[in-house]
Amino acid sequence: MTLRLTVESGAWHAHVRNVVTSCGDVLPVVKGNGYGFGRAVLMPHAQAISDDVAVGTVHELADVSATQRPFVLTPVGTGVDNVARHDAVLAITSTHDLGVLKQLGVANPVVIKIESSMHRYGITANDAADLRKRAEAAGHQVVAWSVHLPLAGSDDSHAGEAIAIASGLATDLPLHLSHIGTAVQQVRASTAHHVVMRTGTQLWLGDKSMVALHTDVIAVRTTTFGTAGYRATKIPTGANTRLVMVGCGSSHGVGPLGDVGALGDSSSPFHFARQRLAMLEPPHMHTTMLSVAGDPCPQAGDWVDVQQPMTRVYPDVIAWR
Repeated sequence: MTLRLTVESGAWHAHVRNVVTSCGDVLPVVKGNGYGFGRAVLMPHAQAISDDVAVGTVHELADVSATQRPFVLTPVGTGVDNVARHDAVLAITSTHDLGVLKQLGVANPVVIKIESSMHRYGITANDAADLRKRAEAAGHQVVAWSVHLPLAGSDDSHAGEAIAIASGLATDLPLHLSHIGTAVQQVRASTAHHVVMRTGTQLWLGDKSMVALHTDVIAVRTTTFGTAGYRATKIPTGANTRLVMVGCGSSHGVGPLGDVGALGDSSSPFHFARQRLAMLEPPHMHTTMLSVAGDPCPQAGDWVDVQQPMTRVYPDVIAWR
């Protein structure tokens, strides 16, 4: 059983180089599932780009080599009992975050996150100078401002928002921006800050044509019964209905597409011979049961296309071609 990620190696490397060239000073992000590649796989590629790398949480610091400086994007929070590296640059958004670091007894350098129109983490630009003073008084070196822009909207609109926010921030600190693309150059032209573009999805997955997911067919069963699966699901009636077991499921992060309430063709991420294959049940652990009526029907040993966001899948193998 296998979920396989296939990567067109030459095109992928050329894309990564092009993003770095067109966007200038880049802080590569390697977090979560490593954008489908895995964090351990991407880390050497990130190090070839920069001596700095951004990770999602302090729990991901173990993947960063000793020769890279890690930036942690998410505030530490009260669920953490230690920070593994003293050189890790931590994110703060409030005096509460400073209190958490004090309780942990750490004096790591910090980045101050500024509130954007996403309204997730971040202090207002008007209050940023005060938080900086408090952080420095507590023994933290403040190394940058950070603005996490939303995905919605155009890169040009994001640039306009970043320029407006930057106007209220001291220019002696770099400004880290995300979700802005090549419009980062507009910000550089309009502010005295040293601007760093923080990028993960655009850097590693900017062109989806370079990557593909497939899973192998483990078994095919002709239906001589009315129900099957964990939930004794009724098998659709049909003269030639077969159950097809494929080797990926929820343990790989594979799930139905869309927000439809009932499962069916419209929510299945599986395709064979340019036809969508219906799921009998939602993917479970390492197997998904498909219900195939008519032909073409995949056979044991075939590979089936899987459509899933790369930011949530955990392939078993990567095939670099």
